[in-house]
Amino acid sequence: MLTKKQIREVLDTMGEMFPEAHCELNHSNPFELTIAVLLSAQCTDALVNKVTPGLFEKYKAPEDYLAVPLEELQNDIRSIGLFRNKGKNIRKLSEMVIHEYGGDVPRTRDELVKLPGVGRKTANVIVSVAFGEPAIAVDTHVERVSKRLAISKWKDSVLEVEKTLMRKIPKEEWSETHHRLIFFGRYHCKAQNPQCDACPLLYLCREGQKRMRKVKVTV
Repeated sequence: MLTKKQIREVLDTMGEMFPEAHCELNHSNPFELTIAVLLSAQCTDALVNKVTPGLFEKYKAPEDYLAVPLEELQNDIRSIGLFRNKGKNIRKLSEMVIHEYGGDVPRTRDELVKLPGVGRKTANVIVSVAFGEPAIAVDTHVERVSKRLAISKWKDSVLEVEKTLMRKIPKEEWSETHHRLIFFGRYHCKAQNPQCDACPLLYLCREGQKRMRKVKVTV
């Protein structure tokens, strides 16, 4: 496991690599962000961003999602994986936002996770990006990078990874670190073919060092 000093080096290096890391889901308000994050489950942000311009033009408020047949909404998001279940969740979520929260997306994690289709990761994204509260959302990129760099253990669950990151990273850096971990995993330390040979953190990464040794052996 990395020491406190080494984790500081990781955070500083990622900050230099991706100083402008941010949420790449296009949105203009908390409700649009909620819908976009819900749609992004098991789907790329790039694909979601292709669908949401037309979607948000047609559906501007929670009431609009309830004003059309479910089949019409599902057809509008058909190009996104799991569109049937996501369409159902969007309708249920919209109804709940209207009747229980006065039409506004709730601001706390505990309230957000009660919404259909919203899990802890989604709630963390919303409280961080929409409301500016410190949070670390652990998606596949954050989990992979945290484990490869030995910030957390390979056997850790997603929740354990989140708790480890929250414990080891200063609270005021949670949100920016979340985005930088995503960018690092999405554009550099990829699931397939990570750029270990050009990684400034290779000296700290046992996984990367193992990969590089294997490459040398096979060459």
